[in-house]
Amino acid sequence: MYIAMNRFKVGKDTAKDFEKLWNERESYLHELEGFEGFHLLRGPEHEDYILYASHTVWRSYEDFEGWTKSEQFRKAHSRAGGSEIRPLYLGHPEFEGFLAVQEVTHDGTKRQLVAETADE
Repeated sequence: MYIAMNRFKVGKDTAKDFEKLWNERESYLHELEGFEGFHLLRGPEHEDYILYASHTVWRSYEDFEGWTKSEQFRKAHSRAGGSEIRPLYLGHPEFEGFLAVQEVTHDGTKRQLVAETADE
């Protein structure tokens, strides 16, 4: 499993517009092999911004990489730098990618997902 996240610092006065934009956009994620789920997360509120994260779950890193090279990715991000979007957040989004190492399910079952650590 691979989790791709982007963190956004969104001005308090533009948070509703930011959420509306995400709710109304077409992502095309469901068209890609290996896509498992997406969440837009609202995090802590700070003095001048609210932290948001987009959280996408993929079956594998290779599936995520396929998304980044796809026509669906280009269509979904065609407005990403546009004038109606850019003023909604402060600075640039911060990307973070995570390879799942362990999973614990609702019934308490534990699974090691990656056999090696990055240091091995």
